[in-house]
Amino acid sequence: MDIILIVIIVVFGGLLIRTFYRRKKAVHIHQLFPASYKSILNEHVAFYRDLDDDRKREFENRMQLFLSKVRITGIGTMVEDVDKVLIAASAIIPIFAFPDWEYFNLNEVLLYPGSFNESFEQEGDERHTLGVVGTGPYQNIMILSRHELRNDFLNTTGKDNTAIHEFVHLIDKTDGAVDGIPEFLLSKKYIVPWLNLMQQEIKQIISNRSDINPYGATDPAEFFAVVSEYFFERPDLLQKKHPELFDLLVRIFKKQSEYT
Repeated sequence: MDIILIVIIVVFGGLLIRTFYRRKKAVHIHQLFPASYKSILNEHVAFYRDLDDDRKREFENRMQLFLSKVRITGIGTMVEDVDKVLIAASAIIPIFAFPDWEYFNLNEVLLYPGSFNESFEQEGDERHTLGVVGTGPYQNIMILSRHELRNDFLNTTGKDNTAIHEFVHLIDKTDGAVDGIPEFLLSKKYIVPWLNLMQQEIKQIISNRSDINPYGATDPAEFFAVVSEYFFERPDLLQKKHPELFDLLVRIFKKQSEYT
């Protein structure tokens, strides 16, 4: 009995210490969030600007946690504060409604100055890639174009955001398959309606009767990532032009706003 009691005390004590440490860590992260980062967020990230003060602090804390766990490395370019902020914001935006979400399938983001080809070369022909989630030797690595990262946030009227697109691929990948069906986020009763709507929308894209980026018709995974960009960049326009798609994306991302 004495041994069991000791074990219980040790385990319970350990849990208390871990809880205290996590709380201290969260406070510490919040206190260290640089004022310059806030300025960048206010200037370039509409999603952040629309939050109230408490949710802004939560967003900042989660950004800081992301940056403490994921390396950002420049390849042929310098990584500046604006790049760190925009990458971290892109990571948090699609999963902001899920407080415990962490990207366990990402260790590092490689930042290239511009586009690259399928072999990740920055020179030569066929440099059409702006972002990618790595596989094989690049497993748990994301590669982004610095030029596109910045341009997407500067363009306030556009429907595209490459960084958000790639983080949505990581979210999609969480259930083991990048297939356009975010099973961890979407209730089972909505999976069939989502699949049906996805097929309908892809047909509209192919027949040139849609304003959704044609790249979304490539396959279901790309469709999910493309319409997610649209959802976070221009929710008002998506709701107007594709109300059924908008409603399902609200359910997927649990986004609460003036549109819900």
